[in-house]
Amino acid sequence: MIISPGVRKLIAEYELWRGRAQVRQEEEVISVDEIVARVALFYEKLREIVDWRAEHLLRKTAIERILKRRLAIHKVSEDFAENFLAELVRGGHFPNKKISFAQVDEIQTVIEKYIFIAEHSRNRQKNGGRNSADWILSIAAVEIEEALSVPRRERALIELMTEDLEKNINLVARKRDLERPLAEGEKRLQIYVAVQKTLFKLDNFSIAYHILEKFYPDWETPSQETLAYVAENLDTLRENVEKIISHPYSERFYQLAEKYDTPYLILHDILSDDTDRFEQFVNDPPSLEGAIRHAYDKRHARLRRRIGRAAFYSILSIFITKILIALAIEVPVDRYLQSELNYVAIGLSVVVPAIVLFGLVATVRTSTQRNFERVMMEVVKIIQVRGSQEPHNIFPPRKRAGLGASTVYVFYLLSFIISFGALIWVLQKLEFSPFSMVIFLMFMSLVLFAGTKIRQQARELMVETTKEGFLYNVFDIFSLPMIQVGRWLSGQIGRYNVLVLVLNFLIEAPFQIFVEFLEQWRSFLREKKDEIH
Repeated sequence: MIISPGVRKLIAEYELWRGRAQVRQEEEVISVDEIVARVALFYEKLREIVDWRAEHLLRKTAIERILKRRLAIHKVSEDFAENFLAELVRGGHFPNKKISFAQVDEIQTVIEKYIFIAEHSRNRQKNGGRNSADWILSIAAVEIEEALSVPRRERALIELMTEDLEKNINLVARKRDLERPLAEGEKRLQIYVAVQKTLFKLDNFSIAYHILEKFYPDWETPSQETLAYVAENLDTLRENVEKIISHPYSERFYQLAEKYDTPYLILHDILSDDTDRFEQFVNDPPSLEGAIRHAYDKRHARLRRRIGRAAFYSILSIFITKILIALAIEVPVDRYLQSELNYVAIGLSVVVPAIVLFGLVATVRTSTQRNFERVMMEVVKIIQVRGSQEPHNIFPPRKRAGLGASTVYVFYLLSFIISFGALIWVLQKLEFSPFSMVIFLMFMSLVLFAGTKIRQQARELMVETTKEGFLYNVFDIFSLPMIQVGRWLSGQIGRYNVLVLVLNFLIEAPFQIFVEFLEQWRSFLREKKDEIH
């Protein structure tokens, strides 16, 4: 089998990754006290429950949170990056004694770059400047993470899949379409965005950072002119980047990329495990099939564990939030309005959402033998001929109009009324108070949204199209309105999460001051012991 030039280029990048430079023994590194680190790590684990994120976003989220908190409290001094990185190491986000002071200097430069943009955008923009400044600091967290843990393999794989899809996608224009056809540059950019979303589940800030790198090739070490221009036009830049990410075509490209990402992930796993023997596998079909099977089974097992963790943390987060709301708001309000508590209602509002979420997760299919065979065939195609040769036509999105559109919207409105109306009727029979009904409906909507997202994640290895059963399709029709409400609520909670704000500034800030003092105190004690001869 002849390996394609694109895959050979990918192999070279993986070999560079395997031979990446390690920190030299004589190089000074950030070192934190192990005992103090355990205390900080315990807090971070608790924090993950309250402010739960997808596993691959945990570190970036922590970098962003800690960076913004420190910037709100401290000025950017010469040792800002050192203290900032020490906190990340204490929290278990990076290994101890692995970050060199050369990297500290690099991160200091990165932080100063983004601070310059944020501060100058605030000075020059009256409307929206603060939001754009906050946005650029979120992107700073992405660059910091990638500077400390360079995603060489991931970036190379993204480029390979983007090139493969670009060759096989045809944009078909029709006279009745409302959207204009995409130019070739826009097409590649949309494929690039879709591949990042599907292949490694990157969030919008990570994608925005990579788009900025495309816009400004010198983004890592920009000139003063580039920095000044970006700062002055930050609102416009942000708007342009967000338009690219949420383009009308984006969903079409995403659906196609999602269908073909699994073979690339399997290729990624094979190369990561054994780059040196890859050509041997390619020239021996049974060995290649065994390597694909091994990588597929490992990824499938990880997927099952990840889905289980996602369900557990979702249930735990919802349970804790529900208890806090019940104690702080629901119980006092019910006592004031009705002079008594409905303990059955409170219990059901905790148990029922958890059961629904468990049912949604437990019934999803994550793999089949036929799916594996299809994946194996697609992996061979990628190695041999740079991806699937099947052409894919993408049509511009159209807006619904006329009688058909009106009928669809009327039916959707009816399903909305039926789903919420039926639940309200049941809750009335169970003697829920009006306020408890509102809380229950909110939590059910959030649970259905979380469960739907987890089910979508559980299908990440599926290449073939699978049909859901009749009962699930009926459930899907009448649960969709609640899922949409849950999606909206999730966005609002993420934006105005009071509990997270309290944790950041009333609990986390003093706690980190205590942790830093504790580390300095233990360091002082060690020095005094060393002085004893």
